Amino acid sequence: MESMRGSDPIVAESLKIAEVIAHPLSQTLPKPTVTSWGVYEKVSLVLVEVRTTEGIVGVGETLARFSPKAYVELIEGSLTPRLLGQDARNIGALWQSMRRALSGRAGGMLIEAIAGVDIALWDILGKAAGQPVAKLLGGVGRDRIDVYAAAVNWVDDKAADAELDRYVDEGFTRIKVKIARPVRDACKRIERIRKRAGDVIGLCVDANWAYNLDEAVEVGSALSAYGYFWFEEPLQPENEQGYEELRRRCDVPLAAGESNFTLDQAQRLIANRTLSVLQPDVARAGGITETRRMADYAAAHDIRYAPHIGMSGIVCETASVHLAAAMPNFAVMECECDASPFKTSLADLAPGCRRQKSGTLDVPDRPGLGIEIDWDAVKKLKAE
Repeated sequence: MESMRGSDPIVAESLKIAEVIAHPLSQTLPKPTVTSWGVYEKVSLVLVEVRTTEGIVGVGETLARFSPKAYVELIEGSLTPRLLGQDARNIGALWQSMRRALSGRAGGMLIEAIAGVDIALWDILGKAAGQPVAKLLGGVGRDRIDVYAAAVNWVDDKAADAELDRYVDEGFTRIKVKIARPVRDACKRIERIRKRAGDVIGLCVDANWAYNLDEAVEVGSALSAYGYFWFEEPLQPENEQGYEELRRRCDVPLAAGESNFTLDQAQRLIANRTLSVLQPDVARAGGITETRRMADYAAAHDIRYAPHIGMSGIVCETASVHLAAAMPNFAVMECECDASPFKTSLADLAPGCRRQKSGTLDVPDRPGLGIEIDWDAVKKLKAE
C-alpha cells in the first residue's frame, strides 16, 4: 500500500467505506438574507464525512436549511447501512442503492441527504486518483470561471444601494438583485439599480417564486426595458405550464432549477427550451452525480448551466466550482457575498467572494475537491 503524498495517487484494489459521519451544523448569519420568502437569520447544513479503510477521507455537504438533525438520522439510519463495506469508487451504483432507501418519487430530504454522501465520494475518488474533481469529470480546460455577486437583498433603497456599491467596488461585473411583491416596488427597484449600476454591469434578478403569471409578465417587461440578463424563479417550480406561457409573453431569458432534486424534474422545461438557464444546486440535486446529469442534458438542448449556491457552505461552493469548470455549457456561477462561517471558517480555502478577481474565480487544483476541513470549526458550529 502506498500512502498519499501531495498529489500522488493511492494504489489500492479497493477503497472500502469504513465509516460515514454526518455533522449537523447551525449558525446565525452575520447579516440576515432578505428575499420574497422572508428574513433568514439562522441557517443550517449537514457536513458529511466518509472514511475509507485505506485512510482517505472525503467530505460532502447536504442542503439542510432547517432541522439538520433530521437529515443526520436519515443518513445514519437509512443510507449508511447501504454504504459500509462498499467500494467508494462505485459512485453510480452507490447512488442507486441510496435512492432505493425510500420508496416513492425521488426528492426532498432523501436526495439532499444523498447529495452530501455523493460529493464526499467524488472527493475520495479525486484524492485516490491524485486529480481534482474537475479533471475526473472530463474538464474542458477551464482554470477560472465567471461568477456573479449574490445578492442585493430585498431591503430599503438606501441599504440596497450600499450593497450594490459594495459589489461594484469589489470588482464584480455581474450582480443579482432580489425582488418581491408588490410588483410596482419591484419594477422601481429594477429601474433604480440599473441606473445606479450603469450599462457596464450585468444585472439579473431572482424572485424566489414571488409572482403569479400576470405579475411575472409585468415584471418581465421592466427587466427587458432595463437590459437584465435573466429572470430567476418568477413562478412556483411546480407551475411548468405557467413557465411555458411566461416564455411566450416575456422577452427576458428565464432561469430556474435550484428547486429541482433530480433530472426528471427539470426535463420538461429543458426539452421544450422554456428555460434559457438551468440552475441546480449540487447540495440539493443528488450531489455531483445527478447535477452532472442535469447539466449534460441541458447541454444537449443548448441550455446554459449556472450553479446555484445560496446560503450554503464552502463544500457546496467548491463542488460547484469543479462542475462549472467541467461542463461545456457553463455560463456563470453564483458567488454568495454574505460570507458566513459556513464559508469562511470550515476549510482552508477562502470563500469565492474573497478570492474572485474582476468577476472570475480560480478552480482548485489539488486532488479531490481541493479543500481541507477545519474540524475545530466543525465542533464550534455543531447544531445543539
